[in-house]
Amino acid sequence: MHIVFFGDQHAESLGGAQVSMRLQRKYLERAGHTVTIVAPRMHAARGAGAAGDPGYVDLPSIPITADREYSLTWPGRRTDRFLDQALTRRPPVDLVHVQADFWGAYIGHRFAHRHGIPAVHTMHNRVDVGIAAVTPLHRPVLGALNLWRRTALRGIGVQPRGADGWAYLAGIAAESRAVTAPSGHFARRLEQHGVFGSVDVIWNGIDDEVREQVLAAAPAERVPGRPRFIWLGRMSPEKRLLPFLEAVVASDVDADIEIVGGGGERRAAERIAARAGRPGIRFAGRIGYADVLARIAAADAVVQTSIGFETQGMTPFEAATLGTPTVVSDPDIAGELRGGLWAVPSADDEPGRVAALAETLRLAADEIAAGRAPEPDPQVAADFRQSSRTAAMLEVYGRAIAD
Repeated sequence: MHIVFFGDQHAESLGGAQVSMRLQRKYLERAGHTVTIVAPRMHAARGAGAAGDPGYVDLPSIPITADREYSLTWPGRRTDRFLDQALTRRPPVDLVHVQADFWGAYIGHRFAHRHGIPAVHTMHNRVDVGIAAVTPLHRPVLGALNLWRRTALRGIGVQPRGADGWAYLAGIAAESRAVTAPSGHFARRLEQHGVFGSVDVIWNGIDDEVREQVLAAAPAERVPGRPRFIWLGRMSPEKRLLPFLEAVVASDVDADIEIVGGGGERRAAERIAARAGRPGIRFAGRIGYADVLARIAAADAVVQTSIGFETQGMTPFEAATLGTPTVVSDPDIAGELRGGLWAVPSADDEPGRVAALAETLRLAADEIAAGRAPEPDPQVAADFRQSSRTAAMLEVYGRAIAD
């Protein structure tokens, strides 16, 4: 079977959805299938590593961030023609799997509709919360996005006329044979808001082999020293890195703090750390997948800080799979993890949320130092392996093709 993935961003760029697509491709190809990933061409130097890989179709694009990490491809007839021509060099396509929320979704569904190919759509993004986190003009932005969606997908399924985030998601999934979500809480919301009738829950996974290698290299006992906390992710407002650092300062916790990742808020984060004069706060920058997992395994706790934005939140699940507990700010993620965590109490405003996180960090540090850290649910480790996630997705593919 030849499956074509469509993403908003190149699979070699930073992001949980991109990591997931690379892993899905690896395990699908091991199962004997062919995978092509279609996405905008990446302009950052890191994208050069994918040059010559026949599994990537890089669409003409323009960079949209200062670091040139992320790009945009305009959906339209010119892109359609480029894509159709590029895919003549690949086997006939059996299934389209859209894993995008914006231009990648439009391009993917236009391709599936144009060629009469069944489509599966994975929802990675709760667009209303994400847009509200980065602009006070989120309502007009959502209105403009819905207008763009109706224009780009004219004649594809039944396009709802609404102007909110749920109407937008319903529109981009309108002609899908199946819709999947990476968590139970997001799947329930999609169903409740009429995005799709029945949404399959398929977690994003962890590479089985890398996990085994990391666990084999990890020490059998905790390395002595101060409690070690790690924060990982994209440094943007919805991830709440700056409130996390404010909570670290307010907590006066005696711990080592490691920050992994990159993004627009890095300089602001470094300024907070410098003003605090805390030698325990270290910025590791962007590192590779195996190194990320090794650092999670070596930490005493992962800290998850976004609230309401994540459709899964991969780092707490990766941590649980590696035996590392998590300080969890999002109650939906806490419920899905089923244990092995410190839940941050909810609060009505940002100062209250920072204070609650500071108190939880103090509690976690005390319990780690006393040897009383909670243990993650072992069933999460079994359910989060990519091999099991690929098997579950292949069942969805088979149903979509049969339908």
